[in-house]
Amino acid sequence: MTQSKSPHFGNVTIVGVGLIGASLGLALKRAGVVDAVYGVGRSKANLDQAIAMGAIDAVIGLEDAAKQSQVIVLCVPVAQMRATFTALEPFLEPQTLITDAGSTKSDVILAAKEVLGKKACQFVPAHPIAGGAQHGAAAAKADLFEGKQTIICQLQENAKVDVELMTQFWESTGARVRKIGAVQHDAIFAAVSHLPHVLSYALMVSVMNSEDAQEKLQHAGAGFRDFTRIAASSPEMWRDICLANRTAILKEMDQYLSVAGHLRELIANEDAAGLEKAFAKASRARQEWDGSQ
Repeated sequence: MTQSKSPHFGNVTIVGVGLIGASLGLALKRAGVVDAVYGVGRSKANLDQAIAMGAIDAVIGLEDAAKQSQVIVLCVPVAQMRATFTALEPFLEPQTLITDAGSTKSDVILAAKEVLGKKACQFVPAHPIAGGAQHGAAAAKADLFEGKQTIICQLQENAKVDVELMTQFWESTGARVRKIGAVQHDAIFAAVSHLPHVLSYALMVSVMNSEDAQEKLQHAGAGFRDFTRIAASSPEMWRDICLANRTAILKEMDQYLSVAGHLRELIANEDAAGLEKAFAKASRARQEWDGSQ
């Protein structure tokens, strides 16, 4: 969507000004679609950094955010969403819309409906598929969402005009918006996002638990670096994601462990043909997926 077609969003408050939140502030200001961007957060140093880099204009509290904002974006870990809804609800103006950047949706939607009640129609759930290994405002980039997907999992209670407005909101950052259901969202991202992070953390822990861990790291190459890059991600955020989406993640982990067990058996049995067949299937699928992007 071109900038000229983007509506104006007035005052926007970002709750949680880390990598995603600060990048969002930079993107909205670059697009010229806001009057002001306010930040809510726990770390004064991080908020000061966000102000210094121009991601937010000032720091306010949740009560003021609810009273003064046209749009509030929740970029806190998913386990903090309920408490944030609770703090906002008494002061939430009827014209204010809330969206979020949570990596799980079913749990966040449940919290919104239970806490906000009739005001839940003002919440349009979203998930920008963008990020990086580093976290905090210092890692933010104005083009973080450019060309990336943002998923909107609209509620039955949402007004069509509000969903369209939040679609335009995320598109103004350069994102490509897709709409899917919350259950489907959580199942998909358990496989293609949550499981890879668990595996990356697991490999890093496995190596570090070795007696010769430092020796191994000194000889690690690009493959290990690529595989474990996301193990540098926020432990707090990924702890919450794993617990919030545990059923879907456990299902994906069980399937992965089954495949890993099969490969172990092939290696133990020195089954060269079986290994090559399994690797060829994976290699072919990866190349085809690469070519479709």
